[in-house]
Amino acid sequence: MRAIWIPKAGKADVLELRESPDPEPKAGEVRVRAHAVGLNFAEVMARQGLYPDAPPMPFVPGYEVAGLVDAVGAGVSGVSVGQRVAALTRFGGHSDCVVVPENQVFRMPANMSFEQGAALPVNYLTAYHMLFQVARIKPGDHVLIHMAAGGVGTAVLQLCKTVPNVTTYGTASAAKHDYVRSHGCDHVIDYRTSDYVEEINKLTDGRGVNLIMDALGGRDWKKGYSILRSSGLLIAFGWANMNTGDKRRIGRILKELTGLPLFSPRNFMDDNRGMAGVNLGHLWHEVDMLAAQAHELMALFEAGKVAPHVDKVFPFAEAAEAHRYLEQGKNVGKVVMVP
Repeated sequence: MRAIWIPKAGKADVLELRESPDPEPKAGEVRVRAHAVGLNFAEVMARQGLYPDAPPMPFVPGYEVAGLVDAVGAGVSGVSVGQRVAALTRFGGHSDCVVVPENQVFRMPANMSFEQGAALPVNYLTAYHMLFQVARIKPGDHVLIHMAAGGVGTAVLQLCKTVPNVTTYGTASAAKHDYVRSHGCDHVIDYRTSDYVEEINKLTDGRGVNLIMDALGGRDWKKGYSILRSSGLLIAFGWANMNTGDKRRIGRILKELTGLPLFSPRNFMDDNRGMAGVNLGHLWHEVDMLAAQAHELMALFEAGKVAPHVDKVFPFAEAAEAHRYLEQGKNVGKVVMVP
């Protein structure tokens, strides 16, 4: 098999494409010959040495693949050789061959491409989990999503459209506004020229929003909390402000760490507002819950309610360029790599 390795922390050029023997599935496991794999910001931060969950280097990153089942272990009954599937991987996903437990494999609809299959698990599960498991979104809610043109942002906007009368607000650079609107955003805010706190207050007559999806982190958690309505919730699911470009900058990192807001349960009680956190990589003990959500997403895709937008596809040999593309925020939707 061929896999993309992170041998050490550094710029995108440190990535290496290596070959090794194919893994063999054990009892209860499924082997997938990957035709496409998803690239997420977590893998970029892991390469930079900024992702705390990453295993010791060297390692193969990657959380999601789509391909064909080509072998199954003893006791596997839900999938069979030759089926088209998407799968969640606990690292190791940036490979053309992966072995995962059966409950981390999901059959793909016939009209779903491998690239779409690789674009769905992480982004859409994160969005679905935040909206329907953590926040319990309801008709009439007002939702702010940061980085609205990204993979999770696209998923949130599409899923919000499945709930009646939800008003959405998204932050994105001006060049991405048409894209964000095309996926259902009601109000797009250019974070480079406007203060989104001021804009939200204007748009809502000072009432604020019910729900904020925040992958920015640091000082933005405090800013977002200030525009929550009573009973509102801010969900932190990333820390993109920690991104320092193609190499680590200690000053930037320290600034982010020292800028963390100080909250306590008393704040939430007195303010009638709150915060929650979502990290899909810390839910491996709840795989059955995630599997149920993944099956719901496959049904929504089949019904035409959601559809991952694959922005750009890179071959494994251009993994460094794929990392740079995502690192520099050029993407609208999902970045995918193919063997």
